[in-house]
Amino acid sequence: MELLEETLGSIGPLDSAAEHAAAARLDSLTKPPGSLGYLEQAIRRYAAIRGDGSARVGRAAIAVYVADHGVADEGVSAFPQAVTVEMLRNLAGGGAAISVLARRLGYDLRVIDVGVKTDTSSAAIGGVTYRRIGAGTANFVRGLAMNREQVRCALEVGIEVARELARGRATLIGIGEMGIANSTAATAILSAITEIAPSALAGRGTGLDEAGVRRKVAIVEQALELHRGSLYTGESILGAVGGFEIAAMAGTCLAGASLRVPVIVDGFIATAAAAAAERIRPGLFEYLFFSHRSAEGGHALALEHMGVRPILDLDMRLGEGTGAALAMNVLEAGLDLFHSMATFSSAGVSGRVR
Repeated sequence: MELLEETLGSIGPLDSAAEHAAAARLDSLTKPPGSLGYLEQAIRRYAAIRGDGSARVGRAAIAVYVADHGVADEGVSAFPQAVTVEMLRNLAGGGAAISVLARRLGYDLRVIDVGVKTDTSSAAIGGVTYRRIGAGTANFVRGLAMNREQVRCALEVGIEVARELARGRATLIGIGEMGIANSTAATAILSAITEIAPSALAGRGTGLDEAGVRRKVAIVEQALELHRGSLYTGESILGAVGGFEIAAMAGTCLAGASLRVPVIVDGFIATAAAAAAERIRPGLFEYLFFSHRSAEGGHALALEHMGVRPILDLDMRLGEGTGAALAMNVLEAGLDLFHSMATFSSAGVSGRVR
C-alpha cells in the first residue's frame, strides 16, 4: 500500500471517552467550571486526538518547509526569489524569527528544503533536511504548478517528516513555511476551495503596494480561469496552483491525524495547506489547531468559511511557523494547568453548592 493511502486509511475517529475523562478532570480542578474558556475546549480536544484522557505531553516540534514558486516570475512579490535560499540559510543558522522562538521555547525545529530553486544539497547547509522534489514549481499561469507525481511526493514528504517527529516523542507538531510568492499560491488554493474571490483573499504578502496587490489578484484570477476544469480534489488543486512546501504541510496535517498527534497550523499559507488536506480527507479540521488569525489579506474570511477558531489574534503575518510556536506555548500552558492544578478534593477546597 502506498504511504498516502496507508495514512488516510489509518485516520480514525476522535476518542470520546478520552475527551470525557479530560472534561471530568477539568471540572475537578480548583476553579469555576469553564473558567479557562477556550483553553478547556482545546485541552479536551487534545485528549480526544491523542486518545488519552490523561492528556500526557511529550515534546513539541516545528517543521518548516521551504520551496520556490514559478509564479514568482510574474512579479507578485516585493522581494526577489533569491531571498528563499538566503532565508533557508538564516533559518538553519538560527537567525530567523522561528529559529529564535523555537530556541526560546525549547522546541525541536526541522528545516526542510522541498524545492528551493538554488540547490545547495551538494554543499549541504548544516541544519537543513533535504527532501527536494524539484527546483521550484512551474509557473501556474502557464500550466500546472506540479504534476501528479510531484504532488504525491510532496504530500508523502510531509507524512514522513511527521512520522520522524512522532518517533522523537513529539506530541505537538507545528507547521510553517518559507517561499517567495507562496502567498500567491495560497490565495489561489483558498479561493478554489472556499470560492471566496481572490480580491477578498489577497494581501500584501512580503510588502506589496496597492498596485502589487492588484497584480497578484489578476494573476490568481488568470490561473483559476486556466485551471477551472481541474480544481476539484485536494490533489488536483495543489497540482494546479500549489507549491511543494504547501503540499508537504498538507501531508503533515494528514499524518498528524493518522498518528494521533495534533498539528498546529500557522498562518495564511499553512491554512491553505490545511484546507487542501481537508479536501483530501473531509473532517480533518477536528485534528488540527489553528494558531492565529493573520493580518494577511483574507485569512479571517477563510477561517470563518472553514468554521475554525484560531487561538491567537496578534496581527502577525510573518509565516515560518511563528504563530504556531506561540500558540503551541499557550496550549502547553493550558495542559500544564490541567496536570498541575490541585483538585477541590486534594486541596481541601469546598466545591460549589449549586
